[in-house]
Amino acid sequence: MDNLIAYSLMALMMSMLPGADTVLIMKNTLNHGAKAGRYTIFGMATGLTFWTVIVVLGLSVVIAQSIFLFNTIKYLGAAYLFYLGIRAFFTKSILAIEDVQAESQGTNEKLSRRHCKESYLQGVVSNILNPKTVLVYITFMPQFIDLNGDTNQQLILLGSILTLIAVGWFLIVVYLLDHVKKWLKKPKFQKAFQKSTGVMLIGFGVKTVV
Repeated sequence: MDNLIAYSLMALMMSMLPGADTVLIMKNTLNHGAKAGRYTIFGMATGLTFWTVIVVLGLSVVIAQSIFLFNTIKYLGAAYLFYLGIRAFFTKSILAIEDVQAESQGTNEKLSRRHCKESYLQGVVSNILNPKTVLVYITFMPQFIDLNGDTNQQLILLGSILTLIAVGWFLIVVYLLDHVKKWLKKPKFQKAFQKSTGVMLIGFGVKTVV
């Protein structure tokens, strides 16, 4: 396989570029704690793994060449980003999970599990319904495949590298956010951040459509 190092560097650059995943992870980390942020990342990794399987089966090309299927994914993905953005914009309470004063430890744990489950599902759905992921797999990855070798094995390797790099980068982001969060707990900042993330998610939804 040619230029594996170059591929890894480009995959890292793509992961570092701000996008819907970055905003979603920041929102869940600052709103519900580092654990929710990590669950969002695991959901994102699940979505990328899903597309790795799809591309190995050869379905990504079919999806990309079918206007109906591609547009269906595109508009569903945009609608989901709209939903998350509107929900974030109008959410009143944005306290982190460790700041919630519950009546019992059991209540805290139940609330934490609910937020983690929601964060994971958000990561999964936002990546599965992201048409840009399809384009990455059918335009970016093939440039690094040796046609004389086993194509499926190479696709699995490239997909795994992309997933691991993205997970590693976003885990660093969550770690940093968790450590600076104590300086970001002022109500005015929280309110501004919540509405800003809502607007950005809606903006990414619009960008997905156009």
